[in-house]
Amino acid sequence: QVQLVESGGGLVQAGGSLTLSCAASGSIFSINTMGWYRQAPGKQREWVAHFTSGGSTTYADSVKGRFTISRDNAKNTVYLQMSSPKPEDTAVYYCNAVDRDYRTYWGQGTQVTVPL
Repeated sequence: QVQLVESGGGLVQAGGSLTLSCAASGSIFSINTMGWYRQAPGKQREWVAHFTSGGSTTYADSVKGRFTISRDNAKNTVYLQMSSPKPEDTAVYYCNAVDRDYRTYWGQGTQVTVPL
């Protein structure tokens, strides 16, 4: 089992910056990929960015060039740095991990609000 705990959400002005954190615990060794999703009100959950099993990073077109995913292996933590956020980035952001048996884990989510 893997447990994921997000933090760092809140209110951020458009053009500002905010960094989300996701701390993983439990069967860390079993994690194959790890990343971020988001869900805006009335919309389906969508993929934002993640680390592939090979360690490279990939981003959704909507955030490419503005968001950066990074990690600190010593702290078992993945980050999502949001630069120049827009009102359309307002959503609940979820940390996601998939293990080698293709089991999917989710954090509880953290709200990010970018006012108009």
